[in-house]
Amino acid sequence: MTNSLTQNNAADTEKTSPTTNHPIATLTSFQKRILAVLADNSRYGLAIKRELEEYYGKEVHHGRLYPNLNDLATKGLVDKSELDKRTNQYALTQSGRRAIQADVRWLTERVEHDTPKPDEEADG
Repeated sequence: MTNSLTQNNAADTEKTSPTTNHPIATLTSFQKRILAVLADNSRYGLAIKRELEEYYGKEVHHGRLYPNLNDLATKGLVDKSELDKRTNQYALTQSGRRAIQADVRWLTERVEHDTPKPDEEADG
């Protein structure tokens, strides 16, 4: 019997075949949120954890966060460096920045495309 934590971890690290050439098409929503957290500044793991907890409104377990950070580092989207013997620092790489920017543009294009223009709202 699997628990919800195991299911969350499986969903977070699941590898899927992209249907497009979009830079982060294979990333999970959780991984995209990690990239967004790192977009303005590098952080150590617990600072990332706190910001994600604020976003989700619930605890983010270490067993969910760190495997995803490692996966993003392996993909070259996040740079992992040693801050001290117990703490790692994580920073968005240029590839990671381009990927999250492309994702934001893609989402914005869809939202703006479906958003009625002010004159269309008045006609409705």
